[in-house]
Amino acid sequence: MVEFSAMKSILATLVFALIPVSAQASMNPNTPPRDTHTFSNPQSITVTHVDLDLAVNFEKKSLEGTATLDVRRVVPGSGPLILDTRALQIGRVEASENGRAWADAKFKLGNVDQILGASLTIDVPAKVKKVRITYASSPSASGLQWLEPSMTAGKKSPFLFTQSQAIHARSWIPLQDSPKVRVTYTARIKTPADLFAVMSAENDANLEGPRDGDYTFRMRQAIPSYLIALAVGDIAFKPMSRRTGVFAEPSVVDAAAAEFNDTERMMVAAEKLYGPYRWGRYDILVLPPSFPFGGMENPRVTFATPTILAGDKSLVALVAHELAHSWSGNLVTNATWNDAWLNEGFTVYVEGRIVEAVFGVNQAKMEAVLGRQVLQENIDNLEERDETLYGQFDGRDPDDSFTQIPYEKGALFLRHLEQAFGRARFDKFLRGYFDHFGFGSITTSEFEAYLKTNLLDKDPAAAATVPVQEWIYKPGVPASAPKPQSDAFAKVEAAARPWLDGAAPASSIDAKAWSTQEWQHFLKNLPQNLGTAKMAELDAAFGFTKAGNSEIAFEWLRLSIRNEYTPAYERLEQYMVQIGRRKLIRPLYEDLVKTEAGKKLALEIYTKARPGYHPLAVGTVDAIVGWGK
Repeated sequence: MVEFSAMKSILATLVFALIPVSAQASMNPNTPPRDTHTFSNPQSITVTHVDLDLAVNFEKKSLEGTATLDVRRVVPGSGPLILDTRALQIGRVEASENGRAWADAKFKLGNVDQILGASLTIDVPAKVKKVRITYASSPSASGLQWLEPSMTAGKKSPFLFTQSQAIHARSWIPLQDSPKVRVTYTARIKTPADLFAVMSAENDANLEGPRDGDYTFRMRQAIPSYLIALAVGDIAFKPMSRRTGVFAEPSVVDAAAAEFNDTERMMVAAEKLYGPYRWGRYDILVLPPSFPFGGMENPRVTFATPTILAGDKSLVALVAHELAHSWSGNLVTNATWNDAWLNEGFTVYVEGRIVEAVFGVNQAKMEAVLGRQVLQENIDNLEERDETLYGQFDGRDPDDSFTQIPYEKGALFLRHLEQAFGRARFDKFLRGYFDHFGFGSITTSEFEAYLKTNLLDKDPAAAATVPVQEWIYKPGVPASAPKPQSDAFAKVEAAARPWLDGAAPASSIDAKAWSTQEWQHFLKNLPQNLGTAKMAELDAAFGFTKAGNSEIAFEWLRLSIRNEYTPAYERLEQYMVQIGRRKLIRPLYEDLVKTEAGKKLALEIYTKARPGYHPLAVGTVDAIVGWGK
């Protein structure tokens, strides 16, 4: 229950939310769409800085301490400060006019919403500048994963990491959890003495020096809440260049540094295209395999999955992707999760340009074709409302917005603009875009206005070839979209044809020089009903069931499920238990549950795997297999 002044504000917000977004805009065309995934009220009073003082308690699986928020009145006068929380235990709230004298402040936690959590409404007199909240996180916090030593590479120490995107920061910090609210932050993190803490901020510690269990951090640039990140564990560091390095468990750090030693080259290539890197250092933290994503673009330190450690740098496009976020996403951020394509589509496009500059045109072309194939798979399986770049996720979990639509369709739209206006002109436009909106959070409509003024209106003939409104607001892909092609893939298809036609054995396929991407294309484009005899022939020739490369193994295991190739099922279980990356496990579970026998196997595997999965992966797979039903 909330107090009356806050209730009026919330009721007004709820009434407004019942009006379609298009109608909201027509009511006041100068008002950007409201972020419907937050209870907070930054339009009245906004948080500008967060200071954390937290102790990491592995026994209780809880972060305990205080969050001190600097607040600024947007609308003069008194009124409540509304924050977002999820399953936080709030012990005390205090307010101060100067940061020295503190007084208890009245507060109320709202009713729990299954998606949004609960609002925290605080009485804030007009002159208050700071609010301090004493709290503890829940052991089941959606943005935290607590790993037992057995779930780590070293098997000796526990591990904690956060995942705040999209709206999970509220599960470990009470704040205004909206991408349109940007804050600076400082933190003091107390850990067991033998463990090391890493955050998405400047670290005061000697990265290669002794540990003392007491670490301080400072993020000077204003960032959205979903980029606040923390990891704690037996973490070592190895530098790769003056401004890049790798954090990882000691047994992993050398291999990771070798895999990622082109990172500095990627940074130089990106800076040449899009302007200076504005975040100081760029380090990479390799997490345990339960991390639910390929990577998370936390500023100054990307969190990355170990599944990209292939030993041959064949999967480091993911590093290019997360680095690209330093411009698209971290520097210029989507203001709401309906605008997620402004983060992800731009980043896939920039990733492609970095890959092309560092690893060559052929590599970039192969990645583009694979991306187009995955996009089409998504389109074939999504509802039409989920095929638009501008999302329709009001009243829905914003995590559901992270399909390949904002990523690959968004990038394809930008490639269409590049194709229409020429690379040189589009590069100039994009660099200007990053400079113009730098350290800001924008909406799709703001991008459209900037695009019109700075590109479309300057060449109406070229603009006429790009159906911008269709790209952004219509399902599917426009017929005029670019069609990525790869000569390397054409050669793969030609090499496989005699075997597929029955004219030659699988062992005759000349694949000795194939890259990971060529193997992916080969497996992805095989007939889905090969039959067990041809599957066995392929396995004997190339050893797919024992493949150590996570992406090649993924494609083979999908094919094995569809052909009921049981010799691969032991490997399938091992893969799904050891890896928690949603991109790799979700399709496998979805393929399994299409048959009764497969659903039984999925449940057997999931029973073993579930305790080691991140809460976000658990939520995804629970729904697929019908866990608990």
